[in-house]
Amino acid sequence: MKKKINKMMILIATVTILLTMVLITVVYYDLFRRQVLEDLKSYGSLLKSCSSVEEIKENGVPVGSDLRLTLVGSAGQVLYDNEADSVAMGNHASRPEIQEAMRDGEGEAVRNSETLSQSTFYYAIRLEDGSILRLSKDARSIYSIFSQALPMMVGIFVVLLVLCMVAARVLTTKMVAPIEKLAQNIGECTEMQTYEELTPFMTMIRKQHEDIMKNARMRQEFSANVSHELKTPLTSISGYAELIETGMASEQDTVRFAHGIHNSANRLLTLINDIIRLSELDGTEEEADTELLNLHEMAQSCVEMLEMSAEKHNVTIALNGTECYVTANRQMMEELLYNLCDNAIRYNNPGGSVDVQTYSREGHTNLVVKDTGIGISKEHQERIFERFYRVDKSRSKSTGGTGLGLAIVKHIIAKSHAELELESEPGKGTTIRVIF
Repeated sequence: MKKKINKMMILIATVTILLTMVLITVVYYDLFRRQVLEDLKSYGSLLKSCSSVEEIKENGVPVGSDLRLTLVGSAGQVLYDNEADSVAMGNHASRPEIQEAMRDGEGEAVRNSETLSQSTFYYAIRLEDGSILRLSKDARSIYSIFSQALPMMVGIFVVLLVLCMVAARVLTTKMVAPIEKLAQNIGECTEMQTYEELTPFMTMIRKQHEDIMKNARMRQEFSANVSHELKTPLTSISGYAELIETGMASEQDTVRFAHGIHNSANRLLTLINDIIRLSELDGTEEEADTELLNLHEMAQSCVEMLEMSAEKHNVTIALNGTECYVTANRQMMEELLYNLCDNAIRYNNPGGSVDVQTYSREGHTNLVVKDTGIGISKEHQERIFERFYRVDKSRSKSTGGTGLGLAIVKHIIAKSHAELELESEPGKGTTIRVIF
């Protein structure tokens, strides 16, 4: 990670330095060009006041000056040049600066030589008689300026690059240090001193680590619980079968043992089906097929199906409310109703009741399952939807529950985009409300 950050910072610094140097060269050359043209304009303005060609020739250019003066007639013929024979020079009417001066009163141009080491700056001004006075000066081109400045620029570039490498290394070390410290002490909950910009990132990493550890513990507990839950009925089946196999059981005992084997097998089958269903709900990310369902009718069917189980537990179950509808998956709604109602029956008191309600309120469909059972204390309410979590393990075994019903309910509610509210008090019963 350090190497990547170092390389990226050095690359950015290198590109920035090079672009800065090129930009400085271009800006400098533009200022230089403007200055040369301004000098030519100033001198041209002085010569423009001359009233005749002879006066211009007399004034000419100062001795030792590198200025070139050319006088061009209105038809483009060269009338005078201080460095060349005007007769031998061709017509200048096609020159850009001459054409611009004839049209606008003054013109300017810059032309590079073939060697690209010199540039000629031209300034032309129209005189009162229609002739054109042109001043020119040879100066260094941008390429020659750049080539002459190159050694110094390379030296500056190397110095800046070394400084950037040192700065990148220091900054990278400081930037990565909190992350490395977090990696070495990720299990600790203490807050680490770091700079403000990195705090959200480190908080997220720490939270993700805590979630991973929590999920790992849950998987470990789940595996241990599954093993225990499977072991108990399997031990009973094995014991009963061994007694029958050895011939130690009488005919009456054989019937009783076969009944025990049947009950244990049913418990195993229920447990395995619940585990498979939980795995399906965990693994399915795509939306299940939905349809418009009459929740009141489905609740009525569920209540009728569980009436025999309620009688066995000496509990009454009844449905109240009005017809209401919900768009959901039919199988999930059947499982939701069954698990909530079955749980309310199993953990009820003898002579208790289960009240199932369905109604619509404020645009939401509500399902309420209220019982007069043993209730749930505050410290257990947040955990009862965990897999195999039981408030009273001895009662759970006697009722035959698998400990997965409410875990399935939680998954179904999440996939149905519904909300769950739980109200419970020990000894007074529990009310679970699902809002679609």
